[in-house]
Amino acid sequence: MKFSGTSAIITGGASGLGAATAEALVGEGVKVALWDMNVEKGDEKAKELGGLFCKVDVSDEASVAGALEKTVAAHGSPSILVNCAGIAIGEKTIGKNGPHRLESFKKVIDVNLVGSFNCIRLVSAEMEKNDPQADGERGVIINTASVAAYEGQMGQAAYGASKSGVVGMTLPVARDLMNIGIRVNTIAPGIFWTPMMAGMEQKVQDALAAMVPFPKRLGKPEEYASLALEICRNTMINGAVFRIDGAIRMQPR
Repeated sequence: MKFSGTSAIITGGASGLGAATAEALVGEGVKVALWDMNVEKGDEKAKELGGLFCKVDVSDEASVAGALEKTVAAHGSPSILVNCAGIAIGEKTIGKNGPHRLESFKKVIDVNLVGSFNCIRLVSAEMEKNDPQADGERGVIINTASVAAYEGQMGQAAYGASKSGVVGMTLPVARDLMNIGIRVNTIAPGIFWTPMMAGMEQKVQDALAAMVPFPKRLGKPEEYASLALEICRNTMINGAVFRIDGAIRMQPR
């Protein structure tokens, strides 16, 4: 994928991994549209990057369709989609208050898994309109899973299931889109510094960082962004899932 003259959509682009990826893409001359629920942060980041902000609920068809129409009007058909939007809860299958709430389980699946696919299906239909680059490439889609897809901890039944679903759909969707020249890959981060992490006590952050074999620290959003850009650049990368986790293997708790 050649970046010059292209545009990208980053869901969850107002902060964390999404914002870092948007910054990296802008640095390569890509026009960016940030899709997020946080209007204040989204507007601020979009202005900083000279991009577009759309308030989007990724799990809602009308919300995504409306944002896509606005994005295409501003930047043309996108060549890159990076799905970073997601939520997490901590709830055991059987906890102090009884069984896991079905509503909260469904919500996590709806945002993390259904939301990712909702964006994929609608944005890829728009990508198909692009003039092909080398090898007939029309677009690149990058999803965000988690190491919890493989080693979900206690209280991560919903989160682990949602991220396993993202991993599981990567290859089938890549095969679905191969004839129109759209590549699909997934990044599975370990423990990264995000706004969610920033809300934890320092001793908790230190304990989590100590779990990483090497380097013994939290991942940096720009390291996720660096991998995302390489996936975009390298046309041979397709249908793959990449762990970026410092060799961590999550313990039960």
